[in-house]
Amino acid sequence: MLVDATSVLRGGNTALIKIGRDAGETARTMMAHAIRPALTHSGLPDDAVRLITRLERAATWAMLSDRRLGVAVVRGSGPAVAQMGDVARQSGVAVSLHGIGGPWLMADEHADALRFTAAVACSLDRKVCNTLNVCCIDRSRVADLVPSLLEGLERAASPIGGFRIHVLQGSENYVPAGLFSSMVVTTRDGQMVEETVATILPYSGLSTEWEWDETPEISFVVVDGLDEAIGLFNQHSPRFVASLISDNTTAQKCFFEAVNAPFIGNGFTRWADGQYAFDKPELGLSNWEHERPLARGAILSGSDIFSLRYRMDQVDLDIHR
Repeated sequence: MLVDATSVLRGGNTALIKIGRDAGETARTMMAHAIRPALTHSGLPDDAVRLITRLERAATWAMLSDRRLGVAVVRGSGPAVAQMGDVARQSGVAVSLHGIGGPWLMADEHADALRFTAAVACSLDRKVCNTLNVCCIDRSRVADLVPSLLEGLERAASPIGGFRIHVLQGSENYVPAGLFSSMVVTTRDGQMVEETVATILPYSGLSTEWEWDETPEISFVVVDGLDEAIGLFNQHSPRFVASLISDNTTAQKCFFEAVNAPFIGNGFTRWADGQYAFDKPELGLSNWEHERPLARGAILSGSDIFSLRYRMDQVDLDIHR
C-alpha cells in the first residue's frame, strides 16, 4: 500500500500516509531506504511523500479532518473504515472507502461441477476483501453441487485445518446433518476456540462478512433460480464481487445486466485485484455499497486520483446563458 500510494505523484499530487501499527516499522524502513532516495533521484521534494509516524487513532482523525486534503483514501477493516469515512465526510473531505468485501458465488442449473469446486477452493486461499463470503446453489443442483462445495472448502482448508459454513435458515436440510455437530478448532480474537463446523444462519446475518485467520468461513444459501440469487445479492451484499458458475450464455448475460456489482466473473472471486488483473498500483477496490463513487471500474490507482481547481477567464462581457 505504501509504495502503491506514491503513484499519485504521476498526477502532480502529494501523498500523506498513515500506516497501521503492525506495519509501522516496515513503512519507516521503506521510506528511509527506498522512497526518499527515489524522490531525491527524481528531483522531487523530499516531502512529496510524507509518513505520519504517530500511532494514536487521534492522529488519523486529525489527518482526515484537514480540509487541505484533496481526497482521503481509507483502507482496513469494515467498521474502522466506516468510522474514519464518517470523520472525513463530517469535515467536508472527499473520501473513498475500501474496507468491506464479501464476494458472492452463484451456481445455477447449468453449472459445471468441476469449475464450481475450483472456484470455491481458489477463492478461499486467505482472507482479504475479495475472498469468497457467500455461496448460492440452485435447488435443482444441490444433490451434486453441495458435495462439490464441501470438496472446495476442504481443498482450501487442507493446508491449515478445517472450515466453517453458516447455512441460511431453510437451507439446512441440504447440508450433511453431521456438520452441525462436528467440531473444528479456529481462531477468534487471537484465541484458539472449538466451534461446530456448520451453524444455522438467520436472514439478518446474510450480510455478515466473515473475518477469519486460518479457517475458511462462508455462508451458504439454496435458491430457487438465478433471479432469487441476484435479488439476495443486491439486497444483502456490499455489492462488490459477484461470480456466476454457468455454462449458459444467456444466464451469464442476464446476470451481468441485473447484478449490482463492479466486479463480475464466471470463476474464482480473487481475480478482482488491481495488481493481479490490471497490472496497476492499487490504492483500493471500491464496492458499490454507497453507490458508485468511482464509476463502474471501481479500481482506484494513482493515475485515477486528481485534485482539480477551475479558473474561468471571461473575454466577452455580454455572454450569457
